[in-house]
Amino acid sequence: MPMYEYRCDACGERFSLLQPMSAPRDGNPCPVCGDTRTRRVMSSFATSAADGGGGCGPGSGAFR
Repeated sequence: MPMYEYRCDACGERFSLLQPMSAPRDGNPCPVCGDTRTRRVMSSFATSAADGGGGCGPGSGAFR
């Protein structure tokens, strides 16, 4: 089961949820304020790996 990151539009909190791929993308309750105006966002891990800041692919600097 994948881990997804969400951001609350009401308070700005970022949080992660372990959910099946069939789970709704938006509307999960925020663990801080309880608001359901939340949306799935690109994870910070995925964005750092994509820009060469992490991971073990080409350009990661793992074998330099």
